[in-house]
Amino acid sequence: MQNSMVDRDFMASDRHHFNSETFNEGRALIIQGMTAIKANIRSGNFQAARETLGRALHTLQDFYSHSNWVELGNKKPYPNLIRPDLTISNIADVNTPTCSDCASGTCSNPLLPAILNEKKLTSGYMGLFSNNKPQGKCSHGGDADLSSTQNPRGGINKDERKPHNADFHNTAVAIATEATLQLLEDIRGAAGNKDYLRLMGIARSAVLCFVIDTTGSMADDIAEAKRVAHNIIDSKKGTQDEPSEYILVPFNDPKFGPLIRTTNPDVMKAEIAKLDASGGGDIPEMCLSGLQVSFFMTPTKRSTRSVSSEPRSVFQLYYDLALASGGQAIQVSKAELPSATDIIVDTSTSALVTILQRARNLGRVEIFPFLLDASVSNITAYITGDSLRFTLKSPSGVSQSHTVSNGPLAVIQTVGNLRRVHFTSPIETGLWNISVESTASYTIKVMGQSPNTFIYNFVEEFKGPHPGFAVIEGRPQTGLPAKLLLTVTGQKGADSLKVQEVALVEVSGSRVSDGKIQEMGGGDFLVTVSEVPAGEFVVMMKGEEKASSSRFQRQSTTQMSLAKVTIKATVDSTLVPGESFKLPFTVKTSGKSGTYTISARNDKGFPLVYSTSVSLVTGVSAAGTVVVKPPANTESGTDITLTIAAEAPGGFDSNYAILHLTVLAKVTDFTPPVCEITGVNSACPSDCTKSNWDVAFNITDGNGTGIENIFIQEGKGSLTQKTVVEGGITVVKGNFTSSCCSPNVTISIVDKEGNVGKCTHSIEEEEEEEEGEENKEGGLAFRLFLSLQAWIKP
Repeated sequence: MQNSMVDRDFMASDRHHFNSETFNEGRALIIQGMTAIKANIRSGNFQAARETLGRALHTLQDFYSHSNWVELGNKKPYPNLIRPDLTISNIADVNTPTCSDCASGTCSNPLLPAILNEKKLTSGYMGLFSNNKPQGKCSHGGDADLSSTQNPRGGINKDERKPHNADFHNTAVAIATEATLQLLEDIRGAAGNKDYLRLMGIARSAVLCFVIDTTGSMADDIAEAKRVAHNIIDSKKGTQDEPSEYILVPFNDPKFGPLIRTTNPDVMKAEIAKLDASGGGDIPEMCLSGLQVSFFMTPTKRSTRSVSSEPRSVFQLYYDLALASGGQAIQVSKAELPSATDIIVDTSTSALVTILQRARNLGRVEIFPFLLDASVSNITAYITGDSLRFTLKSPSGVSQSHTVSNGPLAVIQTVGNLRRVHFTSPIETGLWNISVESTASYTIKVMGQSPNTFIYNFVEEFKGPHPGFAVIEGRPQTGLPAKLLLTVTGQKGADSLKVQEVALVEVSGSRVSDGKIQEMGGGDFLVTVSEVPAGEFVVMMKGEEKASSSRFQRQSTTQMSLAKVTIKATVDSTLVPGESFKLPFTVKTSGKSGTYTISARNDKGFPLVYSTSVSLVTGVSAAGTVVVKPPANTESGTDITLTIAAEAPGGFDSNYAILHLTVLAKVTDFTPPVCEITGVNSACPSDCTKSNWDVAFNITDGNGTGIENIFIQEGKGSLTQKTVVEGGITVVKGNFTSSCCSPNVTISIVDKEGNVGKCTHSIEEEEEEEEGEENKEGGLAFRLFLSLQAWIKP
């Protein structure tokens, strides 16, 4: 998504697309992006790294479709684009003509012979708003390029395959693909395999976060909270649900934190063990603003009322947050707290999907149907509320009442105001339902584990040379059809699933707004909903697994609603420690004119300077600026999540923009470490299990920032190293030893700026070279023998 958004956010920026011969500027964007990605990964900020990666790859790939690299006869990527220690040379200057006129606009290669013969590098000029360009220069070409109508006419872009450029387009695609792999390989070399997989979202990336109340009212509960937290951590060790990271946020009144992050489960247990309960004085609200939240609430010890008499309004914040983010708000007595924590274990399980979630503010009798398919396991329903009666019914007509704790369909556990209904295996597929009767408000949620699911974004269409769809970061705009880009994933691939219905469903009401589905390929679907519910809604998808004809349904967890006000901002650079950074944004409303309140905050507590209000006229954009100044001692790679919000007069409408900013210290070291192989011992027998081989190497970093990490990127074996000083130069002497059954090794050496050097060796290649030498000598002897035969024969 970030790759495609470059075409919207930086449509007119030549350097983002290597247009108009901006080679040095475009390369600088790629190098800066790579540096930021590596710094983000070192700091554990994978989302920021992923977004920057998308933008950097767009610019890199555009080089091959917008420049004449392919026309010059090149078949391999240009390494100088991703090597900070190299430069781009032989660029055609602004006064050098580069193209001949092409009246038809479809000439296969309009580049001048002098440019081709001298291997001059050029790219097409793009005129979005003017047809002006330097005399004799190539244009980008296409309907959006006004400069392509001026001599020399036509264009040299290879963005699309057309009859006149098919061969050049195909070559550009192939080289851009290989260049992308080279950049990714450089990132992998700097990050190591484990963090690289986390960057790609391939590795186990679930994060377990504990948010624990440490006010005085928790004195009776803190020990139990610690015990439960420790049990959860221990239960996940060595399983597929083991988190990649742990986060702890203690909160008090009125303060919260510090936030503690670690990948070590024992460190997290030790930090939790340090917590104690003190301070506070009322119902604490410094809790969590998150995507999915489950709250366990007990009455304070200062209260003399029973838990059932606690007014719901006291905990309304928690109910609202849980409902909006797809979580649960469970009210229990202190004695019931230990048995209520099963839900935490449930929701920290991998591959969770939501099948159904509804909320009702007024008690009434209602039947909630839902589909269960063959891919779903470990199914649990959570019904939260007071004065509840319900009945579960299977597709074959078997029923179980809420009064039966262990029945034919499920095991029902009642704790406080929660009914946890765990379905008994094997589970019948088809249409189930739960009928609920209540005199009070309640929520119902059905969850399970399945690889068949979906993710979605609300998107908006944009025009330009490369039109497409861009993600709406905040709430979609009212008054327009809502467009969703929905991606389906399945255990057997997206093609194994058939999407039949996508709708926006009111969680607290009955309205269902069906969408029009357009298949985009690769598991992507564009869904257009003409009439969006006026209140809060979720996305519901129904479909069929093709092989089994098993019907399924899935639902998003987070509620969404429309807004009349929109706020937009774009990040174009990294921040420098100790320096102010100006971030422009725009606000617009289709609602009433007036003075709108602006607020901004960031997760690092860095000082922000901005105007707290803006005057809006209906349909007219207004501009604003947020100034961020990270402290001079901010670590390079720090990710700042900045939220800018706009609120209408009276608070009846609001929207927001969320941006990820990266702080990056100025880089002075662009040279990768040097690795030199000094010796190989590889006398391997035919039976590889009976011997080892080893390779010795020396590593130096010259006047660089120093070596930060040395690791085995490819190969199986042991690595040893020691640092010595020889002639005033620091040298790392390394040795790699491996079984002869593992013939290849790549050692990655990363300096403190993320520059990567490598040592690569293969004993298989050694054997091939030796065989080649033998064949070469044999061939020479054979030719000599033939020559002798020819000389002797007369």
